[in-house]
Amino acid sequence: MPATSTDVKTLLAPKGALRAAINLGNPVLAQRAEDGTLTGITVTLATEFAKALGVPLELLPYEGAGKVVSAAPEGVWDVAFLAIDPLRAQDIAYTNPYIIIEGVFVVPEASSFRTPTDVDASGVRIAVGKGAAYELHLKRTCEKAELVAYATPPEVLPGFARDGLEAGAGIRQPAAAFVAANPGFRVIDEPFMEIRQAVAVPIANKAAISWLQGQLDSAKAAGLTPA
Repeated sequence: MPATSTDVKTLLAPKGALRAAINLGNPVLAQRAEDGTLTGITVTLATEFAKALGVPLELLPYEGAGKVVSAAPEGVWDVAFLAIDPLRAQDIAYTNPYIIIEGVFVVPEASSFRTPTDVDASGVRIAVGKGAAYELHLKRTCEKAELVAYATPPEVLPGFARDGLEAGAGIRQPAAAFVAANPGFRVIDEPFMEIRQAVAVPIANKAAISWLQGQLDSAKAAGLTPA
């Protein structure tokens, strides 16, 4: 049964404010300015949700999605913005995706790898961000390559280059930016996965999902999310 408006406020703002977890590990979705201000699509959506609820907004920055997920059982955030993953769905409920992002590999320019399938080979080490959606995906799909986890997504590609690994995994946009700034590397154009980004709540509060989906649909109609 869908939650009423009163129920939604109780579910999403039990402490009086909407506490939104913002994942800074994905610069496509959120960024921190030099003065510390948080910006990006997830910040915009969180602002709209708080406004619709009629409550203050509290932004809680995290350096990676894995850290957001780990904090879910602690009850420290009310809403988050995460990639849909079957493993995470044990503890977290999701809306429909509001944006689809591609996961790609970065390799040395001289590498013989041309497709994602080429990368999954014996002796290949792939740098990944600990707890990132693409790490969870590659854990399920890689049969031969070894995954080397770095603490946060921003550390992955610099670490891959510094440590001489055969490939680094990441989001297309920051991967392309890394290659542009670091000669000697290239992006394998074909993505190894599509990362479906959604709004998330702790599973105990899944009754709020229908309300959040309605807000998300309104935000999309207003042009606040990608078409």
